[in-house]
Amino acid sequence: MSAMAESPQDRASWLREELQRHERLYYQEAKPEITDREFDRLMAELAAIEEEHPELRTADSPTQRVGGEPTEGFEQVEHQPPMLSLDNTYDHDELEEWVGRLERLLPDTEIDFVCELKVDGVSLSLLYEDGVLAEAATRGNGRVGDLVTANARTIRSLPLRLPAGAPARLRVRGEVFIPRGAFRKLNEEREAAGEELYANPRNTTAGTIRLLDSRDTARRPLEITCYELVQQPGAGERVSHADGLKTLSRLGLPVSQGWRRCESLSEVVAFCDDWQEKRGELDFEIDGVVVKVDDPELRDRLGATAKAPRWAVAFKFAAEQAVTVVRAISPQVGRTGAVTPVAELEPVLVAGTTVRRATLHNYEDLRDKDIRVGDTVLIEKGGDIIPKVVKVVETRGDRRSQRSKPPENCPVCGEKLSKPEEEALWRCVNAACPAVVRESIRHFASRNAMDIEGLGNWLVGELVEGGLAKNVADLYSLTESQLAGLEKTTTVGEELATKLAVGIKGVPAGSNLGDAIRSLDIQGLGPKKVEMLTQTFDTVGKLRAASLGELAKATLSTAKLGERSAAKILHSLEQSKQPALARLIYALGLRHVGERTATLLAHRFPSIEDLASASTEALEEIDEIGSRIAESVQAFFDSASNQDLLARLEKAGLRPKQETRSAQEEGPLKDRVFVLTGTLDGMTRNEATARITALGGKVTGSVSGRTDFLVAGEKAGSKLRKAEQLGVEVLDEAGLAELLSGGR
Repeated sequence: MSAMAESPQDRASWLREELQRHERLYYQEAKPEITDREFDRLMAELAAIEEEHPELRTADSPTQRVGGEPTEGFEQVEHQPPMLSLDNTYDHDELEEWVGRLERLLPDTEIDFVCELKVDGVSLSLLYEDGVLAEAATRGNGRVGDLVTANARTIRSLPLRLPAGAPARLRVRGEVFIPRGAFRKLNEEREAAGEELYANPRNTTAGTIRLLDSRDTARRPLEITCYELVQQPGAGERVSHADGLKTLSRLGLPVSQGWRRCESLSEVVAFCDDWQEKRGELDFEIDGVVVKVDDPELRDRLGATAKAPRWAVAFKFAAEQAVTVVRAISPQVGRTGAVTPVAELEPVLVAGTTVRRATLHNYEDLRDKDIRVGDTVLIEKGGDIIPKVVKVVETRGDRRSQRSKPPENCPVCGEKLSKPEEEALWRCVNAACPAVVRESIRHFASRNAMDIEGLGNWLVGELVEGGLAKNVADLYSLTESQLAGLEKTTTVGEELATKLAVGIKGVPAGSNLGDAIRSLDIQGLGPKKVEMLTQTFDTVGKLRAASLGELAKATLSTAKLGERSAAKILHSLEQSKQPALARLIYALGLRHVGERTATLLAHRFPSIEDLASASTEALEEIDEIGSRIAESVQAFFDSASNQDLLARLEKAGLRPKQETRSAQEEGPLKDRVFVLTGTLDGMTRNEATARITALGGKVTGSVSGRTDFLVAGEKAGSKLRKAEQLGVEVLDEAGLAELLSGGR
């Protein structure tokens, strides 16, 4: 078509359609018709027209994939229906149990299943209106998520407009991820730029989809696979799940081809086993298979617990394992002062990431497994996240390496370590220990705590070592000039040093050093880094003479944090000043207080002041909180230094949001205490617990005078006898069902 005879409106319309067609050919059909350069030319022409005529810019324009101006924060959106999590199974027996439960709930009914790959990414809810992507939201807590539409538009494989004939309103669920190859390339680029490497694809995806500046999101290689066509009961004729996936594919939405309709448990098991073996062949991470009932009517009859649908389950794969050699065993100091041994390993690839270190839990665990330097060990990623040493596979022949013992003094600050009799861990009790301070700040800033973007390992280390942060309150006193001036030095490191030492041996001594290093073609050694190496070693001879340790410590690059990054961090700190109370409690790092306990405390005490003044008796009245946690909470708030810390945080403007009581807490079973015992037939004990708590009840583990109901299934034991002795009302499964349905 000729652009000369067309109006800007007609030309922009044609360019949008043409670019959308080429995106579909490239990303969905893998049949590109034009080169990347030709595509970029068309995109640049459309961008120029929209710049000159802003009124022609539409929400579905391909130019919107590059991102827009930063937002101040995310709006929240309610999911309809809720995005429930899935119950997990871990072996064939548990999978068979789940199918058996469905058959008991649906007697004399044939049940067909759909098996899908469980992509290890971040769930999104998508809404298309009149064929145009109108809304994208994260899962959040399942009921409410963050609106991230601008970020979702940057995902190249996600169509911004659906073809003609698409429903007027279409809701879709999908999983966003970063492919393995793209993740490796992303980390190579960061390494070349002297930046901190990302830990794993999933965490990077989660952080990327929630960036406030969608232009930054557009620079990350996000992909998406759609796994559910949302169909509301009573909203017209519905299709099977398998047909829903086919519909999504016909509409140009990306759907993983790794799914299968199965008519029996044996077919489901075969699918799961097949993909457990083949998972390494994929260019994206999967951690299992999702098994779903295919028929929507049967899904309605099965229903859901407060947490998960009964008609779907996740079959989780065993953790990926690998064999490697222990180079060293080093002590590591955590945020509570706990000193734990860490195995330094020969680098090995596990579950898509290179592992160089693995936890050994404590020195008793190290002794029991008899792990020594030089041993070949089996490692795995627990939950596919945290590397740990499972066992010794092959010992070093001479076994001369001495067993590692806990140090007498803190390896960081030198203070004498102590070990309480009731604990397995040695601890540094110096609150000012740089390692304790550093880990406390890292925990405070982490995603599940205060979620402060940009405070990574390197920056926290610089702040602590430079005296700019002696505790978490100091973070809120940082200035842009202090942050922008921080300088990061990148060194060669052991891996590159080894490659350099081996490669340089074959280079003639009289060669130009820069040319020699470039000729080795070592990934991660770009022109600037080669220049730094030539300044350090001058000649091939000097580089050859350097020890591996000297090579590893050689400087490759130095770079200042800069004003833009500093401004982002300060913005994130400002955004963190109104956290949910539970987040703040968790972020403060009280011993024995995890996320679940922090939530329980926040629900019982509406402010930090109320929690600080609570007695141990009042704390122990909360279900799931015993004397150990109660004493830890009281000890934290009795500490003069912690009182000063809280006062400084309040002065800095930190104002946690008051916790509001949820509908569950005000439900018809409010304050009624239940204990479950024996085997239930129609539901699992987890399902029964979820249904009770959804109506405001509480489920505890032991019978006492405060227990209102004991729910007794088959093979009820001592709890039943104790309930009868105390006069506690006993319900069978039918009685529980009647109570839950409001029949009494």
